[in-house]
This record gives sequence, C-alpha cells and structure tokens, in this order.
Amino acid sequence: MNPIVRSPTQPDSVVRSAGRLIAEQKGERQRSRSGWLAISGLLLLSAIPVLGGALRLRDVSADPESTLLLASSVPIVVHIVAMSVYCLLGAFQFSPALRIRRGWHRTAGRALIPAGFIAALSSVWLAVFFRGPPDELALAMIRLVFAVAMTIFLVLGVIAIKRRDFAAHGAWMTRAYAIAVSGGSQALVFALWTIIIGEVDVFGEAWLVAAGFVINSVVAELLIRRRSGRRMSGVSGRGALES
Repeated sequence: MNPIVRSPTQPDSVVRSAGRLIAEQKGERQRSRSGWLAISGLLLLSAIPVLGGALRLRDVSADPESTLLLASSVPIVVHIVAMSVYCLLGAFQFSPALRIRRGWHRTAGRALIPAGFIAALSSVWLAVFFRGPPDELALAMIRLVFAVAMTIFLVLGVIAIKRRDFAAHGAWMTRAYAIAVSGGSQALVFALWTIIIGEVDVFGEAWLVAAGFVINSVVAELLIRRRSGRRMSGVSGRGALES
C-alpha cells in the first residue's frame, strides 16, 4: 500500500481527498476480484433450468405409472440432478477470489467434473434413445450436438489440467459450462420471442434452443479472449519492467 506523504505546502483537504480516492480504488479492486456480480448472474441464469428440472422431478415422482416407466425416468432424473449440481456449484468457480484458493478450487473441481460428465452423457443418452413425437426429433438432435460438444470440452479440460496447462483448462471448462447453463438463455430467448412475435411452434422451438446454445458459446469465447488479452498484457508489462 502506498502511503500518502504530505508536503508542507499541501493543504489537509488535498491529503484527505487523495486518501479517499485510494480507499475507493482499493474497494473496487476487492469487489472485482470477488466476482460477486458474475456469480450472481450465473446463479440466476442457472436457477431457471434448475427450477424446471425440479418441477420435472416432481412430475416423474407423482406419476402413478412411474414404476412402469422407471427405465426411461432414470436418465432424466440423473441428468436433472447432475446438471443442477454442475450449474450451481460451477458458478462459484468464476470467482477470482475463490480460484486463488487452491483448496476450494480443487475440491469443487473434483465434484464438478464428474457431475459435468454425468450431465452431458445422460443428455447424449436421452437424445440417442429419443422416444418423443417425430416432430421433436430436430430438437433432440440439436441437444445431442451440444451434449457431445460439452463432453469433448470436459475431456479436453481434464487433459489440460493433467498437463498443468491452467489457461487451457479454464478455457475448456468455460466452454463446457456455457453449454450447461444454456437452459437459462433459452428461457430468456423464448420469453422475448413470445412477447414480441407470439407463440412458438415445434420447428421454431428447435431454432430458439439452438440460438440459446449459440449465444452462450459466443459469450464464452469472448470471455476467454478477454482473459487471454489480460494475461498477455500482464506478461508484456512484466517484460517491460524487467528489461
């Protein structure tokens, strides 16, 4: 912390103003490092599909014929539970203050990576063994494409952390998480479409779901590029100081 040295010719008001400015800047840095704004946004985005999943679980458990449909219900239940854990717990991994605590980040990661794989692979299962109406097949195939992509991103994230490539690990896990929380973006896209244009048919639903996936993926790539730019500027700055 830089002390404020008062010059004999400096009035007290100038010294006090400088002190307040330094205190405000320090507070802003601490708030930005905590990442509370990003965490809050991700939790709100995750709350939409998590709430929908909870309602779906209630419907499955309340169905009097659920025992007869147990084989088809198990993947749904597994997917909802795993995806809920992955989305809610994963939001806290975007806090810089928590990321520097290796104990928290590693412990949470050991729970998140299996949950992510279970969520993605159960989504693949539900799409491959799709038993819904034929006009919803396109929607199932879109979900299959992004579920496979999420699985690949998780695999690459695990490989990167095994190689101690933390930057690549963060990038791949960000891409996987963006796909996981796309349900929230899709709900917002649906709401805007319904308010502005009107009801959505099955064909339009498939396109809006795809749009939600694409929006989240684009945001993830922008975030990764921003991190990379900050990292490069930090390296350049240190190099200039050392030269």
